[in-house]
Amino acid sequence: MAINLQGDKAEQSFRVRCAECLDGGEKMEECLKKKEMAPTTKPVKQNQPDEPTKENDSEESDDSEKKFQSQLQMFIVTENVKWSDVAGLGGAKEALREAVILPIKSPHLFTGRRTPWGGVLLFGAPGTGKTYLARAVATEARGSTFSVSSSDLMSKWLGASRKLMMNLFRLAREHKPSIIFIDDIDLLCGSGDKAEFLAQMQDVRNANEGILVLGATSIPWTLDPAIRKRFAKRIYIPLPEECARSIMFKRMLGSARNTLTESDFATLGQKTEGYSGADISCIVRDAMMQPLRMVQSATHFKRVRGSVWNMPSQVVDDLWTPCSPEDPDCVEMTWMDIQDDKLQEPVVSMSHMLMCLSKAKPTVNEQDLEQFKKFMEDFGQEG
Repeated sequence: MAINLQGDKAEQSFRVRCAECLDGGEKMEECLKKKEMAPTTKPVKQNQPDEPTKENDSEESDDSEKKFQSQLQMFIVTENVKWSDVAGLGGAKEALREAVILPIKSPHLFTGRRTPWGGVLLFGAPGTGKTYLARAVATEARGSTFSVSSSDLMSKWLGASRKLMMNLFRLAREHKPSIIFIDDIDLLCGSGDKAEFLAQMQDVRNANEGILVLGATSIPWTLDPAIRKRFAKRIYIPLPEECARSIMFKRMLGSARNTLTESDFATLGQKTEGYSGADISCIVRDAMMQPLRMVQSATHFKRVRGSVWNMPSQVVDDLWTPCSPEDPDCVEMTWMDIQDDKLQEPVVSMSHMLMCLSKAKPTVNEQDLEQFKKFMEDFGQEG
């Protein structure tokens, strides 16, 4: 009895399903008849994503170009660094005057086979002033200057880096005479858009259209021959000489109150053999912080006469400066007890400089310098 009951249920279920299928077929047939009886309308062709029209293509292309160009507008810079602001590097300055300044200021001198350099490479240890020298070139040239880093021209999106490169050179042509300064040019060697850069550089070289590409790198030996060929002028920026280092110490102190003499600056220049400009900057910044550290650790202060910090011409007698507990005019207090505008920091002294110098180490060693000298002997010239 159980088996027969189960078979009856299966048969009943099958009959229900068949009835549902027949009803669905009848409904579909009715719908098709109604559709045939309805008036026909002309179909409208819709644009498929895979088949865009030419108008949409051009609109999207224009929007993309405008986006990239507006993104590159921020890299047009106006510099105010003069040749005299760059200490030393006389050879590099002369080479850049010939390669960059003269063709831009007197293009009529470069006709026929006498053509300007399309690409100039500045190479040297980090902190030797390559970027600062490029800023001075931009100021002296008085043309449009585009200052970018290789990382600014790279993108994770497919094709975006290539479009950035194309639009950068297009803007340079629109604003010529112009200079394109690319820092860390060595990064382009490992990117997938090196081919576009090489093509643009070749166009600049062949067209002779008032555009110069100025590159900078701290590892020139990683440049492949193709990129090295595009930078026909390769100038080595060495570590600063003794005289230049003395000038750097003086200029980097700026308007900070100090007691250093010309003899002190000369001594500092002698003691910093092998230091780069960036190393000297770190020493000076550390020395300028020493008076502030004295203020923080002082337990006694005394009244002194001096100028108001925001009004140098006004002299007052109620300023406070750190002093020794043995000073007859000392008052026991901390810097937190003094009114903000009544605190005067001590001056920077030679002892501060020497103390900071004793703790600072150069960032460039002899092995690094040998690599740069080898590259200069093989492919470059000394600046």
